[in-house]
Amino acid sequence: MSDHQHKTALYRLLWRWHFYAGLVVMPMILLLALTGAVYLFKPQLDHWQERAYRGLPVAGEVAPDAQLQAALRAYPGATFHSYRLPEQAGDAALIHLALPDRQMRDVFVSPQGKVLGSRDPDALISEFVQRLHGQLLMGHPGSWLVEIAASWAIVLILSGLYLWWPRGRGLAGVIYPRLGSGGRLFWRDLHAVGGVWASALALVLLFTGLPWAHAWGSAFKAVREEMGWVKSAPDWTIGGTPVGDPHAEHDHMAMAAGMAAMDHAAMDHAAMDHAAMGHGAMAAVRLSEMVARAQSEHLAFPVLVTPPGGPARFGRRGSPDWTVRSDAANRPLRVTISYDALTGREKSREGQADKHPIDQVLAYGIAWHEGQLLGWVNQLIGLLTAMVLVMLPVSGFVMWRRRRPADALGAPPLPRGKARIGGLAVVLGVLMVLLPLLTASLLVVLLIDALVVSRVPRLARRLRVNG
Repeated sequence: MSDHQHKTALYRLLWRWHFYAGLVVMPMILLLALTGAVYLFKPQLDHWQERAYRGLPVAGEVAPDAQLQAALRAYPGATFHSYRLPEQAGDAALIHLALPDRQMRDVFVSPQGKVLGSRDPDALISEFVQRLHGQLLMGHPGSWLVEIAASWAIVLILSGLYLWWPRGRGLAGVIYPRLGSGGRLFWRDLHAVGGVWASALALVLLFTGLPWAHAWGSAFKAVREEMGWVKSAPDWTIGGTPVGDPHAEHDHMAMAAGMAAMDHAAMDHAAMDHAAMGHGAMAAVRLSEMVARAQSEHLAFPVLVTPPGGPARFGRRGSPDWTVRSDAANRPLRVTISYDALTGREKSREGQADKHPIDQVLAYGIAWHEGQLLGWVNQLIGLLTAMVLVMLPVSGFVMWRRRRPADALGAPPLPRGKARIGGLAVVLGVLMVLLPLLTASLLVVLLIDALVVSRVPRLARRLRVNG
């Protein structure tokens, strides 16, 4: 075979794999793009859901201690987990409680110490969208499916770039679509050119989402620990398991375990009473003092004050100290400060610069993925990327329907000669090492093809008939 024939065979082989991969994962990509586009606006969604608790009168405001007492009186037997500082003067404080039945409750208390309402923290729109986006509401199995779809999406983008490569053509249909051409050419250009322009941003989104996936995230966590890259607790979830994400506080079982030893009376005594400690020279620090310290730090919202003893986080027992931390969506802005429970003396402080370089890079990547790194600019770029990712499966489906024969799947034809994959074998090998579920799913596909499709002539014809 000549070089031209080898290149043609390789082109047809990649086109065929691009087609099959797209047919399988494009519905998932459509779902991930739509849910991801919604989650970009988490701050706005959360703000809207809390609109009734913002902009309240400030006259007659009481201390945080009194607000906590009001929340505990409204829910007898509950334990105090955290106090979220109001974002602005006149906003209600959010007090996070664990109820006796192990359910969690966010209680909104006015500046005057009146309980205005409460909610299940998992009932937030953004929380639902996040679980749908990351786990398909199915837990770990859903996370595996999302990871498989993301892995194959990376293959789709890379193979699509190869298929798009100009090979001597002009700019039309390469850099800009021929929108006035109509018909099949219009949809081809929309698919190819749109995919090229969004490819870099889409790859960033896909790779920055992998640390959250169950299989990839667990493997990365193990490598991170084995290589000694651990300098602080991880700041993200793995397959929905709370190992460092702010949503970890919403894990009911972990929260209950972390607070099991602290009953309501003990929490009252530790957080609010000026009882003598030790030899009587020291007094326990009140919540109000910690809130004042937190306000003086001017940390990025939301800022949480957590009492001594809990809650448990990142698989560790609750800290014996008061903790003030920013759980800002823009993760590089996060800061965690601990204070001695008896004296209020600052004991430790951790910000972005104190983390391992790997964690610093991940913080920037995750903040970009969530649309919070650069504010509304980041949200706009993320939204445009999501719109293109919606357009790609739509245009691909239209092209398939236009060329698909009535009695066959309409897959691209098999190459007539043997394709020399050359350097692409290296690329595929790297991807198979980096993406374990891609490797597993590829092996499953090859086994099905060898053991099922090839042994059922009718099925083979339907899958392999050229369109």
